[in-house]
Amino acid sequence: MPDRYAVIGHPIAHSKSPLIHGLFAQATGQDMVYEAIDGGGEPGGFARALTAFRAEGGRGMNVTLPFKLQALAAATEASDDARLAGAANALRFEGDRIEAQNFDGSGLVRDMTHNLGLPLAGKSVLLLGAGGATRGALLPLARAGVARLVLANRTAAKAADLVREVAPHLGGCVVEGGGFADLGGGEAFDVVINATSSSLSGEAPAVPASAFAAAALAYDMVYGKGLTPFLKAAQAAGASRMADGVGMLVEQAAEAFAWWRGVRPDTRDVLARLTVPLV
Repeated sequence: MPDRYAVIGHPIAHSKSPLIHGLFAQATGQDMVYEAIDGGGEPGGFARALTAFRAEGGRGMNVTLPFKLQALAAATEASDDARLAGAANALRFEGDRIEAQNFDGSGLVRDMTHNLGLPLAGKSVLLLGAGGATRGALLPLARAGVARLVLANRTAAKAADLVREVAPHLGGCVVEGGGFADLGGGEAFDVVINATSSSLSGEAPAVPASAFAAAALAYDMVYGKGLTPFLKAAQAAGASRMADGVGMLVEQAAEAFAWWRGVRPDTRDVLARLTVPLV
């Protein structure tokens, strides 16, 4: 019998995870199946689906919205990345143990450094947003050697609160936080990352053009939307390179696959298949 894995979310029909992990399994010769599970919108749906999947012999799960916080709460063990993010996007089941990981940030860093060829050591990075996507990125970015992280959010107090919480865990990385209005002093950054959901609604965060002027990379975590309003603003302001989050999606999946199966798949073919031109 092949080993069973799944992704759980609500809704879930749009998920690329079954395709991605199916291709990874085929390329690496792993005897496994991977399915999509809708945890439903009713209270307790995630817990019931998790219990049933484990009882049926499931080995691991990817977790997407809106269940990432519940996944962390259900775990008996959690990585530093998951704890600092306050959420888990991957679970592994070993007997009575439920191990939790968050690979979103490591997938982001892997995409930027490996696929896009951008070393992060010593860079200044502007992260837009102060929600779960930003939280998940902070520790991996600090581990990659980023010298300075600036968090900007529509609500300045939320960014400042997040900075106070995470700063003790980021080693020598300088971290600051405030509102979009605080970016008006003309400072430019090496990398600007949109971790807000603005691109899903066809909007752009209120970031001054000066922030992009020297940027080696403008990165939108949203994927498959082409040249989003954020990326268009970065292009117009002079950012030298733009990227969306498809590489982050594929690389975080590869991290989970390696955690489960002990072999890290090559991601190039999957990336080529899923990449949408930025036009």
